[in-house]
Amino acid sequence: MATSRSLKSLSSSWAIQQRVIWALLLREMLTRYGRHNIGFLWLFVEPMLFTLGVTTLWALTKSAHGSDLPIVSFALTGYSTVLLWRNMPARSIGAIKPNLSLMYHRQVKVLDVLMARLLLEGAGATISFVVLSVVFISIGWIPPPEDVLQVIGGWLVLAWFGMSTALLLAAWGEQSELVDKLWHPASYLLFPLSGAAFLVDVLPVQAQQVVLILPMVHCTEYVREGYFGSKFHAHHDMAYAIVICAGLTVLALAQLRKISREVIPE
Repeated sequence: MATSRSLKSLSSSWAIQQRVIWALLLREMLTRYGRHNIGFLWLFVEPMLFTLGVTTLWALTKSAHGSDLPIVSFALTGYSTVLLWRNMPARSIGAIKPNLSLMYHRQVKVLDVLMARLLLEGAGATISFVVLSVVFISIGWIPPPEDVLQVIGGWLVLAWFGMSTALLLAAWGEQSELVDKLWHPASYLLFPLSGAAFLVDVLPVQAQQVVLILPMVHCTEYVREGYFGSKFHAHHDMAYAIVICAGLTVLALAQLRKISREVIPE
């Protein structure tokens, strides 16, 4: 009987949680994109334009990437992954203070506000990646993925990394303004090391050991292996990436719990 009541209570809480996050997500979409022009379509059109621009630039300049992989597919799988993990922290740092008025509602928590933003960013990058992939495949610019499930798995772990990093930085950002000031230059410095513009296999062994410290490199290599693994030798350890993501998540939730106790609605 007690177990039944507990399950019912958990189900009810989960339903409320879903409604809260969905409402916050819709609010965020309207606040950010409005109802004018193409409205919420900017959610994925914006990252599509960025990715398409970089892909075109790399293709026109015949940028070297140390392999015989098609430059279009190389750029697509590289820059799309960067947009996924880099934009999440940028949108989360400083996101709590502008939404303090929402905290008057008992059901709305700090984590809900952040998760709405993160789901929106993740959805935008994902839709952009899928749409561009379908378009490029349909016109013959890139071949279809060799292992779609591997691409999805790598993408989900990379999204987890972006979310966990964003939650942690958002919590730290409430304690110090330096987090916001330091993340922007740090994200630009991490971009060339993230595996987006190179294959780990073409680097010297010492350099491989250094870049493989970064979890996003493992995810990028895993996604690319799912796309065209038979054409190059990928270097990745997804168990390592998952452990890092789990550790970041636990630390982030602990920090957010601390911050939630100090938040005063305005």
